[in-house]
Amino acid sequence: MLMTKTPTEAEIAGKLQRLSQLRAAIGQAIVGQDEVVEQLLIGLLAGGHCLIEGVPGLGKTLLVRTLGQALSLDFRRVQFTPDLMPSDILGTEVLEEDHGTGHRHFRFQQGPVFTNLFLADELNRTPPKTQAALLEAMQEHQVSYAGVTHALAEPFFVLATQNPLEQAGTYPLPEAQLDRFLLNIRVGYPTAEEERAILALTTGGTIEAPKAVMTGADIVELQKWVRQAHVSDGLLTWITRLIRATRPGPDAPSAIQDYVRWGAGPRAGQALVLAAKARALLHGRLAATREDVVALAAPVLRHRILLSFAAEAERKTTDDVVAALLAALPAPARD
Repeated sequence: MLMTKTPTEAEIAGKLQRLSQLRAAIGQAIVGQDEVVEQLLIGLLAGGHCLIEGVPGLGKTLLVRTLGQALSLDFRRVQFTPDLMPSDILGTEVLEEDHGTGHRHFRFQQGPVFTNLFLADELNRTPPKTQAALLEAMQEHQVSYAGVTHALAEPFFVLATQNPLEQAGTYPLPEAQLDRFLLNIRVGYPTAEEERAILALTTGGTIEAPKAVMTGADIVELQKWVRQAHVSDGLLTWITRLIRATRPGPDAPSAIQDYVRWGAGPRAGQALVLAAKARALLHGRLAATREDVVALAAPVLRHRILLSFAAEAERKTTDDVVAALLAALPAPARD
């Protein structure tokens, strides 16, 4: 495996300036939601996928489409429904005939997953059979059909949405699939000022599509830089302790013993390290800090912790548990 050369300060400054331009381009169509946009970019830079939760009408689809336009990436959206089949996502084989020779052969026709940005809208509205069709694509960046493996384009970024309120007629995502999402991003209501700005922006003239400020090649290069970002031994030890402390046991913090039925696995630790590295790069640093870990602990862990009935009875959320975990295991002193 070839090692990527360490970027120079000039290269970092140039890419960071373009990342700032990218955030500004997204801001032309998206009002507010700064934290959501940052977490979305962190997921992209870390090479992971994001699960976006929010009620309808908060601009989730517009956000993803705007990101694709600003990055000059191919974007596909699929509305997941109860009758959606795996072949509707992955593709299927079609029988073709050569009119000259009369020879017939099967040709694989690619589905919408063969793209750079794939929006799985309301993923929990389709049965597990179709939900599972995305697993190989998300983990391996490839699709297997009829014994043949088809590679996906890079970068490949899955964003799935689900409505956290409406549960009738839905199929909860299995833990194995939830674990494939790097971040669980919560989209809340805008502030009064932001909502007024949204009304003014969307009810006037035509909104111009943002100009492309980066390419897919730029993102792939930045993803390599993220891998090279530094994490100190002390920070790595603390992240390991945090992840292991989410699992109920005699040595776990009281909040975990009282409210958690099943804790996070090793993939959560990998996600937290990569996300912290990506946030550091987004903020112009080549080394992750404890502030990066604290900022991303909830998005990384909130879909990987299974709460107990006691937590539900006391209206405790996974974010409450993560906050208690961070309080019980404070960050180490700066190196």
